[in-house]
Formats: sequence, structure tokens, C-alpha cells
Amino acid sequence: MSATATPLRRTALYEFHRRHGAHLVPFSGWEMPLYYSSILAEHRAVRTGTGLFDVSHMGLLTVEGAKAAALLSRRTTANVEKESPSEVRYTFLLEASGGIVDDLLITRTDDGTELVRRYLAVPNAGRADEVEQILRQHRAPDVALTRWNPELSLLAVQGPGSRALLEGMFGWDLSSLAFYHARRFPADGSAEDRSGHVGVTLPTDLERSIYVSRTGYTGELGYELLVRSGAADALAERLVAAGATPCGLGARDTLRLEKGYLLSGQEFHRDHTPIQAGQDRFVAFDHPFVGRAPLEKEAADGPAVKLAGLELTVEGAIPRHGTPIKVDGKPLTQVTSGGLSPNLGHGIALAYLPRELAEPGRTVALEIRGKDVPAQVVRLPFVKAAPTRT
Repeated sequence: MSATATPLRRTALYEFHRRHGAHLVPFSGWEMPLYYSSILAEHRAVRTGTGLFDVSHMGLLTVEGAKAAALLSRRTTANVEKESPSEVRYTFLLEASGGIVDDLLITRTDDGTELVRRYLAVPNAGRADEVEQILRQHRAPDVALTRWNPELSLLAVQGPGSRALLEGMFGWDLSSLAFYHARRFPADGSAEDRSGHVGVTLPTDLERSIYVSRTGYTGELGYELLVRSGAADALAERLVAAGATPCGLGARDTLRLEKGYLLSGQEFHRDHTPIQAGQDRFVAFDHPFVGRAPLEKEAADGPAVKLAGLELTVEGAIPRHGTPIKVDGKPLTQVTSGGLSPNLGHGIALAYLPRELAEPGRTVALEIRGKDVPAQVVRLPFVKAAPTRT
């Protein structure tokens, strides 16, 4: 690292990562674990049991005020004005052209009894500063924005065993915590408030509570735990002692790829729209927002390109980000994300293809190590949902 390079940031779990033998790498300005034991072992732990991820590098931004909902609705594809207390929404912040600046989660954190609306916005690590700046530029005077990195930390507990593990540790009852909702639960494991409270005041309530959302980036049953950073290390150790496997960015990537989830900087960076990415269900045309007009036209006319899933069954043919894609022997485009699917045992990839080529059953060629390898367009996700989502 040169003398003028910006030092990498570290989360509150840096020493935890070192104690557990993490292989640390630079990621979006942070020093983060790529893996601890192996990417494959960590991937399997999440698909069959419980994995623990440090996602504290993600942006943690509160937006509060009488016009907070109006700001977030105007700047994202979600009609945040209609969001209920405790609800979490996945949405996009766009340029005027309709290109994706970032995808983010927005949680309504007030309990619905106050005049002032409160929200937690979680953008990607590499776009958090930009998202914050955009929101500050567009906010009304009565809207307060606060960035909580590094005071708060976010831990993701993911996998089919996640609910039982958390309930066993804390005595919580997570049965009524719906998918894409959040509640405040007692951190001390007391019998009181076992089902959690709607509404949280950040960071004050985290002195004695953990803010739990039923969200994640793996496609499995999972939860994300927002805590004060001073409590993060001890909590992570308790989770591991209870049976959670520490997992790094490598497994996070293979897990999300099997589900066809987008990755900032690969599936989008202002060069594609939510319509092209097949994310129409997260675009609410019932309210005005920056980038709406181009998206309406694209939705009506049909996008010129569409994000498609590609499967390769040739043994040893593993696509990567940037792998060339050919049609009739001629270069067409490139893979946006690719790798070996641990669950399927062969190569999979995401790529934007012309609309007529993006239909399941079509075939293209990927140039891998100088050879053209056939790949078939398939429906996403590559790995289907678990039988239950209780």
C-alpha cells in the first residue's frame, strides 16, 4: 500500500475475524474476510445449517422527519409513503436515466404512533457515501440524516437452522416475525417481550435490545441483527458457540449467485435499469420518482437487453466476471457474475443478453481458456427456494 493510499476500514469484528483464522482481503474500502476454512464449507453450512456473516461494512443510515417518507419515495422505486411500521422494502435508487446507482433496504423503524417517520436505509458498502450525499442534497430542512458506521454493527445469521439457534440462545419467539419485517428483541434473553416490539429508536434502544430483521442475501431462512458495535464481538462469539459457522465474502457471493441476486458493480453500476435486471416487482409506478419516465417506457416497450441465467455442463468450465460471450462465433457481451455452483456442481453465470436471446432454452457460447463452451439460458434462480420459509 502506498503512503498516499487510503487505509482500509475495519469493522468491530476485525479481531473476531483474526481469532477465527479469516483470510482478510480489501473490499469496497474495508478489510473483510474472504473465507475462514473454505468457501465451499461455508456455503454448505448456510445451505444445510447456520452461517454467520459480518455485514457491518454495509451503509447504516437513518432518515427521520415529517418528510422522510417523501424523500425516500422520490429518490427510490419504492412508494415508502405506504410502508408500514416494521416493514422492510428492497428498492433501487436511480439516475434520471433510469440506471441503477444502488440497491438498498429501507426499514420503517417508528411504531406508527408518532407524527415523525423514521427509517433505516442500508445501501451497499461501495455506494454508501454516494447514497448519503444524494439524499442530503434532496432532503427537506426538517429531515435528519445520520450515518451510524462504525457505531453500529450488522450481523447476518443465515440458514435453515438460524431460527432455532437464535430462539435457543435468547428465548425469543420468532414465529410471528414475517419475511421482510423487523422487530426489537431483548438482548438479555428475558421472558418479557419474547415476540419483540414494533419500532426502535436508534441507537438508544440498542443498549438493551437487538434489532432483528428477517432478511438476508442467501435465499435461505435468515435474520440480520443490528447491535451496538461494542457488543458485536461478544455476540459473534456466542453465535459461534451455539453452532453458527463463520462465513466470508466468498460464500456470500456463491450463495447469492445461485439465487440470481444482483451484485453492485457487476449486475449494475448506472449501466442497467431494474427492468433490464428483471426486478420489475420492486418498481412501484404509483408514485413519482427520479428515473420513472425511462422505466415506464422501457416496461411498455420491453427492454432491449435482459438479465439471464446461464448454465454450463462441460466439466471444469467455470465462467467468471468478464468472460466473453459469443453468438455464431462473434463476440456479443460479457458475463457479469459467474462461478461454480456448489449445489449444482457445474458452472453458472449471469449476463445481459439481447431480449430475443434471453429466453430459456436458447444457447450461447462462453470463451473459457481459449475455447468456446456452450451455455444454456435457464430461468432464475439456479437453486430453487427451500421447501418451507417458516
